[in-house]
Amino acid sequence: MAQYIGAIDQGTTSSRFIVFDKAGTIVSVGQKEHEQIYPKPGYVEHDPLEIWRNTQTVIQEALAKKGLSPRDLAAIGITNQRETTLIWDRHTGKPLHNALVWQDTRVDPIVESFARDGGPDRLRDKTGLPLASYFSGLKLRWLLDNVPGAREKAEAGDVLFGNIDTWLVWNLTGGIDNGCHITDVTNASRTQLMNLASLDWDEEILQLFDIPRACLPRIRSSSEVYGEAADGLAGVPIAGILGDQQAALVGQACFQQGEAKNTYGTGCFMLMNTGETPYPSTCGLLTTVGYRFGEAKAIYALEGSIAIAGALVQWLRDNLGIIQNSTEIEPLARSVDDNGGVTIVPAFSGLYAPHWNSHARGLIGGLTRYANKGHIARAALEATAFQTREVLDAMTKDTGITARELRTDGGMVVNELLMQFQADILDVPVVRPKVIETTALGAAYAAGLATGFWSGTDELVRNWASDKRWTPAMDASRRERLNAVWNKAVSRSLDWAD
Repeated sequence: MAQYIGAIDQGTTSSRFIVFDKAGTIVSVGQKEHEQIYPKPGYVEHDPLEIWRNTQTVIQEALAKKGLSPRDLAAIGITNQRETTLIWDRHTGKPLHNALVWQDTRVDPIVESFARDGGPDRLRDKTGLPLASYFSGLKLRWLLDNVPGAREKAEAGDVLFGNIDTWLVWNLTGGIDNGCHITDVTNASRTQLMNLASLDWDEEILQLFDIPRACLPRIRSSSEVYGEAADGLAGVPIAGILGDQQAALVGQACFQQGEAKNTYGTGCFMLMNTGETPYPSTCGLLTTVGYRFGEAKAIYALEGSIAIAGALVQWLRDNLGIIQNSTEIEPLARSVDDNGGVTIVPAFSGLYAPHWNSHARGLIGGLTRYANKGHIARAALEATAFQTREVLDAMTKDTGITARELRTDGGMVVNELLMQFQADILDVPVVRPKVIETTALGAAYAAGLATGFWSGTDELVRNWASDKRWTPAMDASRRERLNAVWNKAVSRSLDWAD
């Protein structure tokens, strides 16, 4: 009997394959980074073929490390960077263009044209989302309008659209040889083309955006057997799909209404489980599908999406050379007692929740001759915590629920200075789980539930355990003073670009 579940975690900067045992413990990991392509200011692209090659590589790498074979895997789940958009030829399997990454802002003019008639929230009632460059639907519209021949082929069903989950499933299950062209409800809810009530593509929005239905994948639940893998993984069921942030919600076992998690990765994403009814936001949050297991009702979530978190640390490393490795950020930030009056607002591609201001741009404020690179490092970490506070405040206003704790995960949670400052600025305990790879774990859970590897969510709740808890230790007056400075800096960044 197969003893393990495999999870493909295809993220913004790298692809990983992680093998989990029944206790939700990591058995083996393979990881490989892919190129970030910046053709113009505001343009961010990935090579889909590189991502597929890397995915195949990391699967074999993780299995080889522990001497495992496909027969040892009960199923494979997939979690992916959401909103990253690509189209490819059904007959050749070749992409017609690089993938447009979720951070890409080239569709801003299209967003503005639709917002002029009905405002930026004209589709919120149906989709839970404001008009923004973030989501997939208008990225698809751009590709169809700008890639020669793409629209005609898409209307004929010869060109297929998908986010990265769809691209991977199609290739894993045979590609040009009857590969499954599907997505799950969580990824579909991030296209701005799916109706939250019907959980199907919305015909009126398809007409509005001029999107041919023939190129769209079939929407499935987050946990069911979609098909079997081909080639090197022949016979292994592909049985779970969750967008990365929804996967972390599942991996953190947030199955009760009001439970919330925050993932600190390239961006920063907080989700709160709001139950079986879509919960409208009046405070700049997104209403999205949290997960749907098999034939059960969909569970919805409120989400606060922050574009730049760990990416700010990468920027300090790659663009400014302040650090040589991301792990250097914490000791550098600890070399000073505070931020020295420096505040960084990392609005590199506008500000997402709760502001949704695509014309905001990044700034470093409060500079004096006293400021040094330690202060800049500290301000960079604090920027993530301040943005998280904005989102949690918005969730409290929308739901009336005061968080008892915030469950955290993602690459940045190993940074203990950040975690303590986060607890301090929130005035809420912050908890790190023993398994911080909750995104991949959530995808594994979805696949394992579909195949009977796990009996149900109660078993998953029993698997969850905390590793460390940070309690607030900051004086209330200092907390509010720091937050006031942050709000002033944000106000300066808004509408910076014409």
